[in-house]
Amino acid sequence: MSEPVSFEQALEQLEESVARLESGELSLEEALQVFEKGIAASRACTRYLDQARKRVQVLVEGEEGDFHLDFLEGEAEDGEEEET
Repeated sequence: MSEPVSFEQALEQLEESVARLESGELSLEEALQVFEKGIAASRACTRYLDQARKRVQVLVEGEEGDFHLDFLEGEAEDGEEEET
């Protein structure tokens, strides 16, 4: 099985797996395959969330009332802090 390319796709796969398992219409072998796919999607979601958590530590208010993001590991990918 290929890795979902986005968090949203992984979450969609997970939700689909849960719905199919809850339907009760699968054979044991099909249920096991769907369960494995759901576990893989759940792990992918966890990886995406962990990556996001590592990039953004906290939104803080600056001295002049502006807001900026503090990154856990270095600066933003382009080398500059992002401001909103």
